[in-house]
Formats: sequence, C-alpha cells, structure tokens
Amino acid sequence: MSVVPSLDETNQSQASIQPLIDLVKTDMGRVNDLILEKAGSDVDMIPEVAKHLIDSGGKRLRPMLTLAAANMSGYGKAEVNGHVKMAMAVEFMHTATLLHDDVVDESDMRRGKLAARMLWGNQASVLVGDYLLGQAFRVMVDVGNLRALDVLSTAACVIAEGEVLQLSVAQNMKTTTDDYMKVIRAKTAALFAAACEMGPILANSDEAKILALRTYGLELGNAFQLIDDALDYGGSAASLGKNVGDDFREGKITLPVILAYERGDNDDKAFWRRVMEERKDVTDGALEHAMGLLRTSNALDDTLAQARAHGEAAIKALDMFEDSAYKSALIDAVAFCISRAH
Repeated sequence: MSVVPSLDETNQSQASIQPLIDLVKTDMGRVNDLILEKAGSDVDMIPEVAKHLIDSGGKRLRPMLTLAAANMSGYGKAEVNGHVKMAMAVEFMHTATLLHDDVVDESDMRRGKLAARMLWGNQASVLVGDYLLGQAFRVMVDVGNLRALDVLSTAACVIAEGEVLQLSVAQNMKTTTDDYMKVIRAKTAALFAAACEMGPILANSDEAKILALRTYGLELGNAFQLIDDALDYGGSAASLGKNVGDDFREGKITLPVILAYERGDNDDKAFWRRVMEERKDVTDGALEHAMGLLRTSNALDDTLAQARAHGEAAIKALDMFEDSAYKSALIDAVAFCISRAH
C-alpha cells in the first residue's frame, strides 16, 4: 500500500490531465476510430449531428478514465480490446445525455458552439441521442461481460432518474442540500463511477479494487459537478463551454443558490423566490445581484470547499493501489477538475 498525496500537496495551479492523455493516447486513438465507425449511418443526419458534438472539443475525460482504470488494473495487455469498446460506450452514453440535456434545458450553446438542437432541432437531437445509446449497448453486448453491461445499463437508468429528479426540484427554493446531492450523484457522478468501475471489472480484479475505483469515480464526479455549478456564477464562458449564468436563467437550484438562500435575510429570500420560482425579472441585472449574494454569503467558497472534500475522498480511494504512472495520472485528474475554479 502506498501513500496518496492530498489535494493540498498537489499543485492545483499547475494541475493538468496531460499525463492521463499521454498514457492512454494509443488506446484513445482506437476509441476515436470506433466512435467514428459507430456514429455512422445511412441516414445522413445522424452522423452530421453526432459529429457536430463529438468534434466540439470535449476532453473525453470519462473514456480516458475507463482506459486508465483498465490499464492500472492489469487489463489491456494480452487481452482483446474490451476496454476500448467500453470506453467508446461510455463516451456515447455521455454524448447522448448532452444531446438530451440541451433539449430539456433549452440550451443554446454547448462547448462554446451552437447546441445541436439550434442547428437541427429538438427532435433530431433527441433521436440521434437515442441512436447513440443504442449503439453503446450494442458494443457493450459485443464485449460479452455481463457484469460490465449491468453496471453501464444501471448507470443509464440512474442518469435518467437524476434528470427527472432535477426537473422535479427545479424552480423550487425548498430544495435541500440532500436533494441537490441526490441529483448530481445521479446525473453526473453515476457515469464517472461506472466509467472507472469498468476497468477492474474487465480485468477480473478483486471486489475491493472494483469498489475503490467506483468510489474514486463517484467522488470525482461529485467534485466535477460542484465545480461546474460554482463556475456558472463565477467562471467564464470559455471555461464552462456554455454561457455564464445559464443555470440562473433556467431556474436550476444548485448548491450555491441553496446556501445563499438559507443564509439570506427576508429581502434576499424574496429575491431568490421571485427569480427562481416565479421566474420574474430574470435579467442580467438580476444575475449580477445574485452573484453578489453568493459572494457575500460565502456560498461559492463553501461550494468549492465541498468540491475539494469530494476530491480528497476520490484520491483517498486510490490508497490501496501501488504507485504507478496511471495512479499518478488519476490523482492529477482530480486536481485538474478542482483547479478549474482557480
């Protein structure tokens, strides 16, 4: 057993996923080839829509995590390319959820470009997302690992549940921190967890290591979403890949808003109810006022603190693994996710 550094010991200002990118470069090349192959169709609109999002500059962190976890677990040497296929399936699941999310959220931008729905319409975005999900499951079946199939198919159900739960708590200032954490565990962290769990499952690792990498992915996903939700009020369009303040305009009740509401006086609470529940006066000026309330209530700082705590938990989950380049890259990935807030 080795000693894992904490986030405080990792230079977050210089955090990078480049070591991870370099380690899985060859495998990711095979994943990308498979993505292009499986996104193809005789129906021209399907590859057009899929390619628009696939080529839009996403880091493809989730499939890289699958590949790294597989290699760290001893898979990918003499075996066939099951980890490549599962990594592709993970990316298709993620891409499908983005296509669906943009329709549900009525988003105009995705990763700094027009959302697919703005170019091809809501119907095409939903249906192409469905197609990608179908292709993901075909590839999973081709791998032939029933447990891996069960993990990813369960994740697909959990993600959908999380999206529906988010709808049920949207524009509701009675939403609690527990409600919020249930949403992000389902809609974001579940796929991170499944992506990381694939590797040790394919490698037939012991249950402790499977659980450890699942925990790593789950905590990393929690941290990732907490940072995203804080950046919506304190980041930039370039770092977000969408417009700053989109969550505010859509009436999403995220942790910064929950904390600011709980800590506000009667006037502050009235403001939050007016803009988030009644959807009145949702202007750029109201966004600026909201940002001010988030700062003065320390809601953003405390959201970032929670993200760091989940990041620490992710790193701690790797404690049982021997030191290796892959383990170091997974630690760096946590630091990178947290560093986006700096």
